Amino acid sequence: MTLRTSLHCTEPCFVGLSWAGTFSQVQNFGSNPSGARMYVYTPTNIASNPPIIVSIHYCTGTAQAMYTGTPYARYADQYGFIVIYPESPYSGRCWDVASPQTLRRDGGANSNSIANMVKYAISTYRADASRVFVMGASSGAMMTSVLAATYPDLFAAAIVYSGVPAGCFAVPNSLPSSPSQEPGWNSNCSGGRFIQTPQQWADTARTMYPGYTGRRPRMQIYHGDADTTLSGNNYAESMKQWSAIFGYTYGSPQQTLPNTPVSPYTKQIYGPNLQGILGRGIGHNVANMGLEDLRWFGIVV
Repeated sequence: MTLRTSLHCTEPCFVGLSWAGTFSQVQNFGSNPSGARMYVYTPTNIASNPPIIVSIHYCTGTAQAMYTGTPYARYADQYGFIVIYPESPYSGRCWDVASPQTLRRDGGANSNSIANMVKYAISTYRADASRVFVMGASSGAMMTSVLAATYPDLFAAAIVYSGVPAGCFAVPNSLPSSPSQEPGWNSNCSGGRFIQTPQQWADTARTMYPGYTGRRPRMQIYHGDADTTLSGNNYAESMKQWSAIFGYTYGSPQQTLPNTPVSPYTKQIYGPNLQGILGRGIGHNVANMGLEDLRWFGIVV
């Protein structure tokens, strides 16, 4: 089974248009144990020490689809940041968020390859290493959660659009042996049947980078409660995980804001490091919030 999604935005995505800068593939970005592909959008006027946004596609998606289907390249032209668009090496274009190798730091799988893309971009574009951000949709959202757990020191903030908790999708012995083999699929997780306490979820994330005690990326979690692809139950499980990581009490947000950022979404603010946004009656395809994302990243105020 594979999960699919499509992209739509709460503002114009300008699908099919090209921007003033350059969208291109980077062939040699360093160690690439999983064979993932790296694409980069560089605006014409790159800011001094620019921020970086990593935008990770869904199953069946591509780097090109994220480039044309999200507004980040347009905003890069305005604000001067770099956008990295990783592309899965597997035929179905899902990401490996299941194997033991991808669920540990420098494990030699997809998460390792994406981290090395970021390190290459920081060095090549003299980017601000303290302002590297990551977002993803569906399979890309699951990878975003994995990266937040395996490389917490690399990212300042993350946005998860219809994902699952880090480590939820684990499947033993599931590392794809070739591009024609699909990554592992965990039906208990996708079906919302993998239920744990906040502390158990936090421990799962911490084991992905053992011994790490430094800062972790601020997390923003989007989900639709009518999602039947990655069950809406995964919203609660994700919020459990990150609330425990940051020391918040799950189920006791500081603020609950209806119709925020737009109707029919409700935003729960646990503190400066964690927000959850649940869409009532929304399925798997949660709308990309565009400018709201840049606000969470601190690129705009």
